[in-house]
Amino acid sequence: MSPELEKPRFTVADEVKFDMLAAISDLGDHSKQYRAISRNLVSDTLTAPTKEMYAYALQASLGDDVYFEPTADSLETHIARLTGKEAAVFMPSGTMSNQIALRTHLVQPPYSVLCDYRSHINKYEAGGTAFHSGAHTVAVIPSNRHHLTLPDVKQFIIQGSDIHLAPTHVIALENTLNGAIFPQEEIIKISEFARKEGIKMHLDGARLWHVATETGTSMKELCDPFDSISLCFSKGLGKCDGHVRIHRSWYYLGAPVGSCVVGTKDFIARARWYRKLFGGGMRQIGLLVGCAAYALNHNFPKLPRVHALAHKLEVGLRELGAQITSAGTCMVFFDPTPLGIEYDEISERAANLPEPVTVRGSRLVIHIQTEDQTVDDFLALVKTVAKEKKAAGFIPSPPTEGKPTTTGSIYQEIHRRQKPKSQ
Repeated sequence: MSPELEKPRFTVADEVKFDMLAAISDLGDHSKQYRAISRNLVSDTLTAPTKEMYAYALQASLGDDVYFEPTADSLETHIARLTGKEAAVFMPSGTMSNQIALRTHLVQPPYSVLCDYRSHINKYEAGGTAFHSGAHTVAVIPSNRHHLTLPDVKQFIIQGSDIHLAPTHVIALENTLNGAIFPQEEIIKISEFARKEGIKMHLDGARLWHVATETGTSMKELCDPFDSISLCFSKGLGKCDGHVRIHRSWYYLGAPVGSCVVGTKDFIARARWYRKLFGGGMRQIGLLVGCAAYALNHNFPKLPRVHALAHKLEVGLRELGAQITSAGTCMVFFDPTPLGIEYDEISERAANLPEPVTVRGSRLVIHIQTEDQTVDDFLALVKTVAKEKKAAGFIPSPPTEGKPTTTGSIYQEIHRRQKPKSQ
């Protein structure tokens, strides 16, 4: 080192330093975070990995996945075999999985993607289908208010040579959607029609694990009707058997990140190309893949408890007089206005409980880390506030579940999100 550079280099090194442990004083003590997650009903993506999961993952290989990563290859082979497809590719997120699958199917505009208006690709992927694929989205409201049917698809599918329209090249379904299970027999009908018409079928199966667990249907059977499927490890499946002892209860904690897309060998080879193009070509991902593998080995036996706890929450809210706008597997969507209660009021009161419960809007999500007491405490809070409203003179309105809105439309936005106060 030349003498004249020695001091400047030490100065730059001091500027670069960042002591994470000093910046966050309680970083080494995760018990508070685990406890908060167990009482958070916002999403099932909030679960946290354990030391046991990381210890398992640290044994993974250290390859660069842009070239070849042995652990990732073994997981992808397993997922392909599990779903009955030829190949799979590991992705950083469910959104990237969906968007790359669609982009791989969609070769040259003009084209369109037909989907449920409530689907993740339509509402919660920042317009990615238009941006990445240049595709028009035909968002359909199911006539039965639960799931798309073959008549719905036939009514809105775009075919023919009318140059004013973008022909349908992909039908994208979601299972579960808002926690609700899509009937397999209807999926098969839509798939048979699509294949007859030369239209590709994609499934956003982020929570397909819940469907397999709830119905006892194999993943292969659930995936057979589709040309491509996106499967997520950081939601329903992202919960493992690591144990952390907090307040005399055991909590099951999960995989931090990752999804897979499955399809034919040629399809996945092209999807890898798009993954690189999208910036998803990853390097030493053995740790992430190991976490996903650990979660795969410990999830299914625990999901029925999640579904039972979500059902308890649904029944409890219904008995109190709240409107249930949708419910299934791990999710409950509710409207407290028949009780004279607003979402902000519930959120604030829940946050001020002796042991806070975090809620944000109309969607309540149960996951394997959710504590039973969290549901009991939340129901007790709603009951208390409802009594206060009634004592103040509010007259509860009759339930309106299953009825059209005041405008007569079957459209009803059930996912009412609340922004954090800091935003």
